[in-house]
Amino acid sequence: MNARVVLVTGAARRVGAEIARALHEAGAAVAIHYRSSAAEAESLASSLNAHRPDSAAAFAADLLDTAALPALIAAVVARFGRLDGLVNNASSFYPTRVGAVDTAAWDDLMGSNLKAPLFLAQAAAPYLTAAHGCIVNITDVHAERPLKGFPIYSAAKGGLLTLTRSLAIELAPAVRVNAVAPGAIEWPNDEASFPPAERAAIIEHTLLGRIGSPADIARTVKFLVFDAPYITGQVINVDGGRTAHL
Repeated sequence: MNARVVLVTGAARRVGAEIARALHEAGAAVAIHYRSSAAEAESLASSLNAHRPDSAAAFAADLLDTAALPALIAAVVARFGRLDGLVNNASSFYPTRVGAVDTAAWDDLMGSNLKAPLFLAQAAAPYLTAAHGCIVNITDVHAERPLKGFPIYSAAKGGLLTLTRSLAIELAPAVRVNAVAPGAIEWPNDEASFPPAERAAIIEHTLLGRIGSPADIARTVKFLVFDAPYITGQVINVDGGRTAHL
């Protein structure tokens, strides 16, 4: 009952699932948010509960439905009795070439990457304040150095980076707010939108000469949640050194 409770958005698959596993291994109870990946979310919750009973649960929500976000936070608190951390991981990622941008792409990319994290943080703030908790936003190295062909995504992540610092100011001193900015970690499944040649160029420009793993992000999130009581308003680039010479 005294375990920290952390909500991870987009936690059914990929990086989000690895973050949930790492936090759970460190002792947290984990709220696994998903939009459509119900089977994966329930399977992850079951596997975590097999290790520690009643320590994980799955919660469905469309993060683009802003009015529903307070209900998501309330459902997590009703299930676990508290909320100590929020990890804004859920994200849309695809190109939007100038000349072909439409409002649907704008609403989706801005909604998932910027608007939802703000309104989730707002809904969670009273509970996080009571718990002296924290928020970790998953940004991107392209928040500061835009990726060609991805202007809306880059702008949305840039907004999330600024929001991270703004929320750190607004919610201090009770709540810490930080960000983790991945570099080349896990490619999207759609090679057409992000061709192999572009991926190879990114790896070549990365000092460590390889892509990272979801575990690299998860370890950093775990550090910020559990082992960084005097860190707030910061962003940690987990990018194999790519931004050192961009």
